Amino acid sequence: MAKKKFFLIIDTETTQTDQVADCGIVVTDKQGNIHYEGGFMVAETYCDAVNHPLFHIFGDANDVFSAASLPARRARYDAMISDGRRMVASVAAINSLLAKINARYSPVLTAYNLNFDLGKCANTGIDLTHFDKRFCLWYAAAAKWGRNKDFLRFVLENGYLGNRTKTGHVGVQTKADVMAKFLLGPELPDEPHTALEDARDYERPILAALVKNTPVAEYMNPRPYSYRDFAAKNLFTVK
Repeated sequence: MAKKKFFLIIDTETTQTDQVADCGIVVTDKQGNIHYEGGFMVAETYCDAVNHPLFHIFGDANDVFSAASLPARRARYDAMISDGRRMVASVAAINSLLAKINARYSPVLTAYNLNFDLGKCANTGIDLTHFDKRFCLWYAAAAKWGRNKDFLRFVLENGYLGNRTKTGHVGVQTKADVMAKFLLGPELPDEPHTALEDARDYERPILAALVKNTPVAEYMNPRPYSYRDFAAKNLFTVK
């Protein structure tokens, strides 16, 4: 009997100091069944808002990552801690949990933009080095669906094109909530940009759909993402 295969999905929300404030951990099998899920506010960063404020940029309170939205974001996280949707955990406690997950499941590590999450976890001291089997879910999903006709039709019908850059580039969006909406239906709400919920409700269904009909060698070694491959001018023609 073949050994059951597991995947570890990691998602992070970060601070202005390039460290992890909110860490989502989901262990799933090939069918998308959840075997473990946990959401953790990192004690060393989240509890030190003066030195480690949540990541933010300029913008008004309607922009999820704006400076103006910071009080609302912290209030939402505090409510999640109060009602049990989040635990406050030290880096050492998170590392202990990850070691136990590795020992029990020996999972393949993935994340939507794996290099981003690996870097932020390393900056924080969250140890992912013992997960030697890994691939980027974003790269694999973009390679699988990002240029096919059904996805491009979905992009046009729902307006999922990026803003025009200074160089004139307009790209097809392949971010996690767009890909999840393509697979699950356009009525799916936008990602909340909270780590556990993004990993569980958006990245997990993408992963399940990917591994169902994709050779292992293909999704484990996807072509690295290049914005040039998803330039709208090269993917759509005028009739």
